[in-house]
Amino acid sequence: MPTALFRGYDAWSMLEKPAYYIAFVTVVTLLLLGWSRIVRRIVDQSMGPARQNAAYALLEAGRVVGIFSVSAAVVTDCVHGESAKSDIMWVAIFGLTSVVLLEATAKLGVYFLMRGNLPKQITEGNAAAGLAGGAQYAATGIIMSQCMTGDSLSAFGISFAFFVIAKVTLHLLLAAFRFVTRYDDGEEIIGENVAAAVSYAGATIALALIIGHAVSGDFQGWPMSLRGYAISIVFALGLLPVRKVVVEGLFMGRAGLDAAVAQERNVGIAGLEAAAYVGTAFLLNAIR
Repeated sequence: MPTALFRGYDAWSMLEKPAYYIAFVTVVTLLLLGWSRIVRRIVDQSMGPARQNAAYALLEAGRVVGIFSVSAAVVTDCVHGESAKSDIMWVAIFGLTSVVLLEATAKLGVYFLMRGNLPKQITEGNAAAGLAGGAQYAATGIIMSQCMTGDSLSAFGISFAFFVIAKVTLHLLLAAFRFVTRYDDGEEIIGENVAAAVSYAGATIALALIIGHAVSGDFQGWPMSLRGYAISIVFALGLLPVRKVVVEGLFMGRAGLDAAVAQERNVGIAGLEAAAYVGTAFLLNAIR
């Protein structure tokens, strides 16, 4: 068995890590979850009793994925074990800032999708809105985990700039990607179409995986880094034929994916579509 393929999943590697790192992972994750709750209370005041329904739980699930993604990345890249003071300082700078950015930018993305109706939809228990919102938070966390890390002010500036570029890219690709559908995602999700939300979530997470992979790696100067980023983003276009070739052609055996999602509200077909997107994203990342 080629160990190189499995080094990231070796259970014994955790035993080799000093207790210092393990303690940092635990404490940082708990603190960022707590900090997220503080930020949320400010951001989500308008939702009130929505905290008790399934829609809010789905939104919360996406947030948790985002926070855990950020926490793992911050500890991996900001903690070196040479100086506790330095490690704590950079973890605080990158970690706390990342949570604020997660809340602000994910909420903005959902705002544009649902024309500012997310708080109302969540309060009314619209599970489709909760799922779409949760996908935005998870996708933002995935991208951020590849951007917002480092141990210097210059690294912070570069990380922030690439995060902004990556988030803009995500929304541009989502707009272009969903342009090929015959229905309006926002309208369908506001109309409590869970199938449309599943499809949207799959596309969002898949694009986030591709974009996150594109921004990962060492900074090699703006011209070279941006050129490499642009080339990597071209791979995102590989998701476009998935709808026709994989879902309609291989699995459905007929055209009509849009009708199945928008008119029939077939959650099973939408789930298959979402899985095909995410699977393709993993495949595209593996061959780059």
